[in-house]
Amino acid sequence: MPTTKEQQRNELHKTIWSIADDLRGSVDGWDFKSYVLGTMFYRYISENLTNYINDGERRAGNTDFDYARMSDEDAEVAREGLIEEKGFFMFPSELFCNVRARAPRDENLNMTLERVFKNIENSAKGSVSENSFAGLFDDFDVNSNKLGATVAKCNEKLVKLLNGVGDM
Repeated sequence: MPTTKEQQRNELHKTIWSIADDLRGSVDGWDFKSYVLGTMFYRYISENLTNYINDGERRAGNTDFDYARMSDEDAEVAREGLIEEKGFFMFPSELFCNVRARAPRDENLNMTLERVFKNIENSAKGSVSENSFAGLFDDFDVNSNKLGATVAKCNEKLVKLLNGVGDM
């Protein structure tokens, strides 16, 4: 009987192959790896930042708090502190969960993701984590014709990619 770690690894492989099937024919193996790993990292840092902020607020007694539901304007107040503490900043609207929720209706999803990735990288500029975030998403070409010949086809693949990683 497989252990929990083995089960998790098997489930991860199964999910990645499912995403590969959705992108098959348009993205070669190396590019596919960049897209999946980039999306997984985007999800990870989004959830990591959200959990960090939510945990702090909940310890302070704000039990209903959810950073993902906060307005970008209200979140701006915490930018400097979060960059100092976490090394980067993301607006709530740019979190993986929120971009994914809007993705099927976002006719400019490719541009949305490009902006989000640039904002993440730029948020670290001038901080001690600048080198860690510089060029982080360079291999994630949201405008590649490998994703589709038109913006609509490209966005269709990006939605499948976000959903595949989101369902992990």
